[in-house]
Amino acid sequence: MKTIFYSIMALATLGITAANSASMIVRDPGLIPYEIVDGNSIPKSLTGVAGDPAKGKKIAVGRKAGNCLACHAMPIPEQQFHGETAPSLYGVGNRLSAGELRMQLVNSKVTNEDTMMPSYYRTFGFERPLKKFVGKTIISAQDVEDVVAYLQTLKTDQ
Repeated sequence: MKTIFYSIMALATLGITAANSASMIVRDPGLIPYEIVDGNSIPKSLTGVAGDPAKGKKIAVGRKAGNCLACHAMPIPEQQFHGETAPSLYGVGNRLSAGELRMQLVNSKVTNEDTMMPSYYRTFGFERPLKKFVGKTIISAQDVEDVVAYLQTLKTDQ
């Protein structure tokens, strides 16, 4: 019973409120609120603006922002040293919906609390961040949409 109470208190502190039994609204101060549906998807765009796959690829490959290649193998043969610690992103556009990809980018800890993947659009819940990073996201809401648009292009022939 204590665990349930503390979980509810933690969610309330983090600005998470139940919208209905299958979804919850997340309000992170200074960020765009979003709704998590079925615990694994943010089906609605954070910005309402379509993502740009070309910009998304630059963010995904960029070493100072997305840096997806650090952990994931990707269909980008012109780049060296693809990671092997996380699932391959080959065909990810077939496996995950835009909402599921958005969830992973925004806060992958929701679907797997033990994941090593960073939460790219979150400002709370970090352990001992450097002062210069407190209250900041790794990428912007539109960057999330751009990366989602790029990842959706990574499809294999069926």
